[in-house]
Amino acid sequence: MPERPEGEVPPAGYIAPGAMTEFLTDDWGFFVRSARQYERFSSPYQTVEVHDTVPFGKLFRLDGCFMTSERDEFFYHENLVHIAAVTHPQPERALVIGGGDGGSAEEILKHPSIKSVTLAEIDLAVVDISRKYLQKVHHGALDDPRLALKIEDGFAFVRNSTEQYDLIVLDLTDAGGPSTQLYTPEFYRACAARLLPMGALTLHVASPVAHPERIRAALANLRSAFAIVSPYLTCVPLYGGMWMMACCSAQLDPRWMTPRDVERRIAQRGLSELQFYNGETHRAAFALPNFVRALVA
Repeated sequence: MPERPEGEVPPAGYIAPGAMTEFLTDDWGFFVRSARQYERFSSPYQTVEVHDTVPFGKLFRLDGCFMTSERDEFFYHENLVHIAAVTHPQPERALVIGGGDGGSAEEILKHPSIKSVTLAEIDLAVVDISRKYLQKVHHGALDDPRLALKIEDGFAFVRNSTEQYDLIVLDLTDAGGPSTQLYTPEFYRACAARLLPMGALTLHVASPVAHPERIRAALANLRSAFAIVSPYLTCVPLYGGMWMMACCSAQLDPRWMTPRDVERRIAQRGLSELQFYNGETHRAAFALPNFVRALVA
């Protein structure tokens, strides 16, 4: 790509030097410009990158896909964790599959009733790079004494475990590569067997605009394993905007919680360091537009 004179505005459609692109579909994507590349290497499982960016601060990528960043991680992690964790009357034991950046574990550990969090991450490189660069994502959670770190395959860990959990959080890359098996009915049923009766599993699903077929397939697989599957929406700037997540359980349904219920539990638990989640956003997450209602029906 030819160099342009300093200060000259590139023409429409021109992707500037240093722009990292991610495609949501073959015909649609977005970019973030890298101001500086801190790391880029191949682990045994995937290509790992950390960049500095103007809009997002330190930004973490795997196999060319944006995973998390310092400045927008709360859009993702708070909604992935607290919808279920606040609905649960007293979560004590949690399991995170993936999530080697520590962001999900950090949100879980904010709940004072939590006694232990097990984090099963297949790639040690993700944990190491997060300790080195992503302190503003995990805030020391990776070294919290309540956290047990397991460097192993998530499916094998769940299948071989005899532990029971109040919360399971699937903080995964999109389906493909090392995470392929973690999007199957077999894995969801294995997770359901590890939950206590009031326990819940949460996960991110996909963009309802870019990936409707992926959402249909994922919800069908989840409904084969859980009696209650509650899809909900949030916005994740680093993922291109509107994004679907889901809370799945035998008994727990976060749609029962009113904004006042949520605010009461936030206050009781001292969850003061929240940048996104509150009683109104909890209720709003389940207010699905008509095209999404049709998609998840």
